[in-house]
Amino acid sequence: MKAILSQEMDWRLRVFDSLSFPTLVLKPDRTIVAVNQKLLEIFGVVREETIGKTCREFFRSLTGDTDLPCANYSCPLDKTVTDGAGHSILRQIQHPDGGSHWEDRVFSPILDDEGRVVYLIESIRDITKSKTLEKSLHGVREFLTRVLQSSASAIVAADRDGRILLMNQAAEELFGYRLSQAEQIDVSQLYPPGVAREIMKKLRDDAYGGQGKLPVTQVSILTAQQEQIPVEMTAAIIYEDGREAATMGVYNDLRERLAVRKKLQEAQSQLLQAEKMASLGQLAAGVAHEINNPLTGILMYGNLMKEKLEADHLLHSNLSCILEDAERCRDIVKNLLAYSRQSGTSRERFSLNTLVEESFPLIRDQKLFINVTIRKDLSGDQVPVKADRKKMSQVVINLIMNALDVMKEKGTLTLRTYRDDDQQKACLEISDTGSGIPAENLTRIFDPFFTTKELGKGTGLGLSTAYGIVKDNNGDISVKETGPGRTTFLVALPLDLDPPESLPDSIG
Repeated sequence: MKAILSQEMDWRLRVFDSLSFPTLVLKPDRTIVAVNQKLLEIFGVVREETIGKTCREFFRSLTGDTDLPCANYSCPLDKTVTDGAGHSILRQIQHPDGGSHWEDRVFSPILDDEGRVVYLIESIRDITKSKTLEKSLHGVREFLTRVLQSSASAIVAADRDGRILLMNQAAEELFGYRLSQAEQIDVSQLYPPGVAREIMKKLRDDAYGGQGKLPVTQVSILTAQQEQIPVEMTAAIIYEDGREAATMGVYNDLRERLAVRKKLQEAQSQLLQAEKMASLGQLAAGVAHEINNPLTGILMYGNLMKEKLEADHLLHSNLSCILEDAERCRDIVKNLLAYSRQSGTSRERFSLNTLVEESFPLIRDQKLFINVTIRKDLSGDQVPVKADRKKMSQVVINLIMNALDVMKEKGTLTLRTYRDDDQQKACLEISDTGSGIPAENLTRIFDPFFTTKELGKGTGLGLSTAYGIVKDNNGDISVKETGPGRTTFLVALPLDLDPPESLPDSIG
């Protein structure tokens, strides 16, 4: 029996000595009753120097450390004895040479048959390497976090189930979510319906930049306020052991870039239009002058003949038709001269509201308004401008007549005036409820002689003449909106910022 017990004890000691961590066996009063071979090797002591000492005495003799855990009552030994359960403490040990290392001390109770703690095992684990690695990884993580947060591009990452894991500050500002809010939604909710699915389809297709990569692509995203924003994005699938683990996207807001591009295109279009108008204006001026001379003779001699003919003469009505057509030709010549800016410009100060009110009576055929509802939304403030009043009245009349024509003299005509203080512009909008302007005609409507009317019913000079007059008065004319049921022309002239003065009520 003694031999068996001896063998069992020998076996247990060999197991104890084979532990890879320095280990002590303590009594509840902290007296050391056993140490393993690893402890003797690491601390360079012999077994006899440790047995019978308290753990505090032993470690103080080795390091001279007066700040041992038991000195400030943080040692978990007492708690282990009280709870009958294991506890641990993490300590940074300072060396006399200024260095340090980290220890994880684990206390495990040994219980008797009645559940009382009779001994404790204290294992000392050097975790300096783990701590160093942890610190290094923490530094890398902080660096990456700073890089992500300082990026001007919005960055979003989500797991394979679509749960959002990361959203930098730029992404929070772009999408309108805080990360804590975004974690509650699916990444597909950041896009209009079907867009997320299409992106994933491209990511998994070798034809788009290689599998798992999406080159620069323009898409629309959806903000927390359900606003669609055009962005330029790249995306990638993050793989783990060959399997899809997450996805990430990098986004750049295109609104400002597209706005600049639109302004550049508009400027180029205006430049081309101006060049085209200048060339056609020279041609129009030459044609007008050449026609004007014989036309004057036709009208003069025609009227002389008409005066000499009796009212019931057979040729009287024919001559009246000739003179009427000649008058029409003279009006065309006037329009050509106005378009080519060959006629003089006389600027005066007046209000756009007055311009609107005085233009309606100048339209000869008032029967055109019988089936038309006229709405005037005129500014409550004066909207003063300094321009050629009579010519600007011609612009308003041309736009009104054009609106009546497209509505087929039935619908609602709306005139609105207002001031744009940001742009320092006086604005007049003329809207109709016609069929709208086809997209293919938008770039041509201000071209001279361009018309969609039947042959003989229009010269195509109305809008081009209006364009020339407005430009000659340092203003702009454009189609603000068009579509089935509504077209709005916008005339914008510089606000007259001179000191207020009384404005004339009508054309003198």
